[in-house]
Amino acid sequence: MPLEMNREVFITCAVTGSGGTQDRSPHVPRSPQQIADSAIAAAKAGAAVVHCHVRDPETGAPSRDLALYREVTDRIRDAEVDAVLNLTAGMGGDMVFGSIENPLPLAQAGTDLVGASERVAHIAECLPEICTLDCGTMNFAEADYVMTNTPGALRAMGQMMTDLGVKPEIEAFDTGHLWFAKQLVKEGILEPNALVQLCMGVPWGAPDDLNTFMAMVNNVPDDWTFSAFSLGRNEMAYVAASVLAGGNVRVGLEDNLWLDKGVLAENWQLVERAGSIIENMGARVIGPAEVREKLGLVKRAPMAK
Repeated sequence: MPLEMNREVFITCAVTGSGGTQDRSPHVPRSPQQIADSAIAAAKAGAAVVHCHVRDPETGAPSRDLALYREVTDRIRDAEVDAVLNLTAGMGGDMVFGSIENPLPLAQAGTDLVGASERVAHIAECLPEICTLDCGTMNFAEADYVMTNTPGALRAMGQMMTDLGVKPEIEAFDTGHLWFAKQLVKEGILEPNALVQLCMGVPWGAPDDLNTFMAMVNNVPDDWTFSAFSLGRNEMAYVAASVLAGGNVRVGLEDNLWLDKGVLAENWQLVERAGSIIENMGARVIGPAEVREKLGLVKRAPMAK
């Protein structure tokens, strides 16, 4: 596809993630109030979309607790600042194998493997405008950990999301994930105007060199909307790269803890810096109302008290 810069860019802030970052920075939010407050501050700084996981408020460990998701959702929707809410649906597919010679039974520590309905239960409960759909299985980071997303589970979860009226954000960690996402659209499980996040530099998915990035971009259909990010020191470089390639951007403490060398970031600071890069490239940062119009989303009202 020809290289065509995006002039109308939205920023997603990935607020906290599920990685083991909770003890590496005091700014990584743990409690529902901290997560919501950080998301709201990011929205005030220019993020149109806030992407949220939840954590155990005491330990910071990743969680799938519906009550925690409900509280985060309500706090964000009750806020004066507007934001498109994007909840993860990536939890519940974690497999940690036993020893190299005896992989079964699975290691209890770290394994969190549940069925498709349970993985989507908080989406049905909270009805965010967007939720993620990790479109493939992959070796993830180190040790014998596999992020598991089988074709059958993805078809089931994707159909549930579509039936709920929640737009899946396809998380593509390699070109094969895009291949399967296109199959889901072909089968009518996902709607044609799909939304995809290109996840670059996540071990052991697509490396974040520009040749691989453009291979990913070139596998995104012309009528889809894409965004992209990379990790750590390359986070801001990929703000520029994604805009230049025709996409939108994602930043946040899920992907990078640092503002500058030796300076720990807050989410709003990463959003603010991304906005400066976008505007200095001659593009415009768009807000949540324009994102809803672009993606065909319907704003959800706060729950009645």
